[in-house]
Amino acid sequence: MKFSVGYQCTPLPFIEEILCRKDQISEVYFSWADYPNGRNSQLRQKGLSPKEAQARQMEDLGRLSAGGVRLNLLFNAMCYGKDSQSHAFFEGIGETVDTLSAAYGLASITTTSPLIARFIKENFPSLEVRASVNLSIGTVEGMDYVKDVFDSFYAARELNRDLAALRALRKWCDGNGKKLYGLANSGCLNHCSAHVFHDNLVAHEQEIAQMDNGYAFEGVCRAHLRENPRAILERTSFIRPEDTPLYEEIFEGLKLATRVSPVPIRILKAYLDGAYRGSVTDLLEPNHSALFYPDLLENSLLESCVENQRLIYKNYENARIHLED
Repeated sequence: MKFSVGYQCTPLPFIEEILCRKDQISEVYFSWADYPNGRNSQLRQKGLSPKEAQARQMEDLGRLSAGGVRLNLLFNAMCYGKDSQSHAFFEGIGETVDTLSAAYGLASITTTSPLIARFIKENFPSLEVRASVNLSIGTVEGMDYVKDVFDSFYAARELNRDLAALRALRKWCDGNGKKLYGLANSGCLNHCSAHVFHDNLVAHEQEIAQMDNGYAFEGVCRAHLRENPRAILERTSFIRPEDTPLYEEIFEGLKLATRVSPVPIRILKAYLDGAYRGSVTDLLEPNHSALFYPDLLENSLLESCVENQRLIYKNYENARIHLED
């Protein structure tokens, strides 16, 4: 299995680790400048001005490109507001893709917008255009509706442990000249009622940060998991590093969410090694380790089994370890 890794502007030796393990990495995906995306702005980094963060990203992309790592550019925000259909917006996207292709080379684009997908296909036909996991496409019909503008799809995260459903999607992709990808380490709740709302907040985070806001929103997952800690196994979709071989014939590659994690190198090593000893919640994005403290859920003590073509995780009680003060 090869992995798609999310770029993070960090003082950690993350780029060095990626280059060292590049034979197992299909690509590095990244957001650019102040374009809204599925996570917080890459330009807002602790200890760095936006100009310094941009300069570091440019240096890192140059190193990755020179090292032969393929690059995937994100236009994966859930909302672009008034710009969504404007001429100026698409001119800006075209200029950005031109500039980044010339400087570093691009292999693919991931987007939530069928309009951006169409624009890329019409103007940059050599680039693979991929439907973002944020679109939650989980049926053959869902892929068929937009097959004219997307070359590949991320499967809805909720299907990750339903091997039969994923095989049906892969069969359709094979028959239609498309590729199928998955997200390995999401900590989001399956079928989260607030997911779209939360993603829209993220898309508008810069505007929201300038307002006198009456409420903060941390997502519903944290409150739910505090009250129902077992739901971390039963109502999420993450795939343990040890179980990625189950997906070799299903996914073209597995995406690792590492863009905002405090431990991106730990995630990278765990999945590339195919084994991990430590708190499984440290591997997830969002990272829920603080909710379990002073306990942790030891990944190596969880039990995996496949029943009726579904991946199931067991042994919660034995895997939950209390940390001594």
